[in-house]
Amino acid sequence: MTAKNDRELTWETTGTRPLLHTPVFDVVGQTEVSAAGQRGDYVSVRAPDWVVVVAVYRGRFVLVRQWRHGAGRLTTEFPAGVAEPGETPEQTAARELREETGFIADRVTLLGSCCANPALFNNRTHICLAEDLTPTGELHPDEDELLDALLVPVDEVIAAYGTGDYVHAYMGTALAFYLRWRSENRGREN
Repeated sequence: MTAKNDRELTWETTGTRPLLHTPVFDVVGQTEVSAAGQRGDYVSVRAPDWVVVVAVYRGRFVLVRQWRHGAGRLTTEFPAGVAEPGETPEQTAARELREETGFIADRVTLLGSCCANPALFNNRTHICLAEDLTPTGELHPDEDELLDALLVPVDEVIAAYGTGDYVHAYMGTALAFYLRWRSENRGREN
């Protein structure tokens, strides 16, 4: 196997054309050329960044249960949402946590960021930890969000991920960031 340098692996976008505009994302056609001169037409999805909130309250994850139209089923997952223009991931996390669960966080920490799906999407997913939570009992979801807020023991969710209603891939990513944080901060769990 021959190792290639980054330049040999890089493609240059030589043209774009809109294919589909939606309220949530845009689909764009891209013409690209490799360093070796190979040309190709590809499709990418342009979307705002997403933020997932890992919130722990008295040894339990704060989760939401909601209908997911793409999968046609209910899922149980961490609160999450789209970053508004000008918001930091921490601001988005605090806003989404309050809207979807009624909890207010005194401290929100960015645990890390990753590409949502770099084969197709241009955006990033940011994972935030929300700590020192205060329940308000008042949810303020978006107009089309029908959801229920739940408290589930942390270890129960970790053990069940990938089964039942714990199937959202971003939840698995968030759990990985949380488990790294937890191993580095033993004794700080809320």
